[in-house]
Amino acid sequence: MRVLAAMSGGVDSAVAAARAVEAGHDVVGVHLALSRMPGTLRTGSRGCCTIEDSRDAWRACDILGIPYYVWDFSERFKEDVVQDFIDEYAAGRTPNPCMRCNERIKFAALLEKAIALGFDAVCTGHYAKVITDADGNPELHRAADWAKDQSYVLGVLTHEQLKHSMFPLADTPSKAEVRAEAERRGLSVANKPDSHDICFIPDGDTAGWLAEKIEMTTGDIVDESGAKVGEHPGANAFTVGQRRGLKLGTPAADGKPRFVLEIRPKENKVVVGPEALLAIDEIRGIKVSWAGLPIAEVATGEDFDCYAQVRAHGDPVPARAHMAGDGLVVTLEEPLRGVAPGQTVVLYQGSRVLGQATIDAARSLQRAAL
Repeated sequence: MRVLAAMSGGVDSAVAAARAVEAGHDVVGVHLALSRMPGTLRTGSRGCCTIEDSRDAWRACDILGIPYYVWDFSERFKEDVVQDFIDEYAAGRTPNPCMRCNERIKFAALLEKAIALGFDAVCTGHYAKVITDADGNPELHRAADWAKDQSYVLGVLTHEQLKHSMFPLADTPSKAEVRAEAERRGLSVANKPDSHDICFIPDGDTAGWLAEKIEMTTGDIVDESGAKVGEHPGANAFTVGQRRGLKLGTPAADGKPRFVLEIRPKENKVVVGPEALLAIDEIRGIKVSWAGLPIAEVATGEDFDCYAQVRAHGDPVPARAHMAGDGLVVTLEEPLRGVAPGQTVVLYQGSRVLGQATIDAARSLQRAAL
């Protein structure tokens, strides 16, 4: 096949491209320029898609003997990922920019351009697996190494996108093996640190970064009964589940710490309460999509058993789910702590990713009973 290898400049994408070449595919490497800040440089494991990363991707392609290109997707990244992140926080939600990047950049804009240029598939260094069923339909599954599994952030991929997706690291038992392979192949990125945090906020100070983008107005911090217990400098600077930095003037009656339970941007209020009230029993999702063909119960609206995961490295919990109109309702058999609107819930059956939805509302039965 003609394969376009998305080269981030890290060890995973370099080894994935090397395996695609070794499998006999006609491979071309491409690095996505997602920032127009020409002085951007990586700081240890913070940040990605930097000048340093571009150079590392070029060196890997040179060693592999494949063509290398840089594609400027910075404007689309700014609109579809960065601005979306700002807008979601301004609305009091907690977005996942990696989901948006995979959905709108790597497997929408990139794949669309790749197919237009005659490529059959896009290859990435994600730890996930595509399995084809007896009828030739693709299914998305967890990787062999669950500790590195990235199927959660790929839960937004559609049936058509999965048909053109290649994940050569799917069956690799550990990251250590990937690094050892990179060393054997002479790839200079063998010991390069993994990137983490939000790539466009390389110093990790999300609250400080948002303060420059969103107008912050002081307002009230209230408890679960609505009584004022403090003031905040701007509701958008807080996230559900947050404990530190609340600076409450009125201590809780039981003397225990309080946590952010809810953000109400229209009222400019932050609701706090005991940790127990962070436990969520029901999730309602919007913008639902299915990774591959949906299971039969989706069309009928019947309940189906599944596992729900709300964070990239969170533990999946048993649940029951069903479609209600265009929305998804997920009832958790084990409550999850600190679930916030704007996050993504991904549903699994065994190792298979069924699909995902953006969380529109998260309900605590205990809190509802107060």
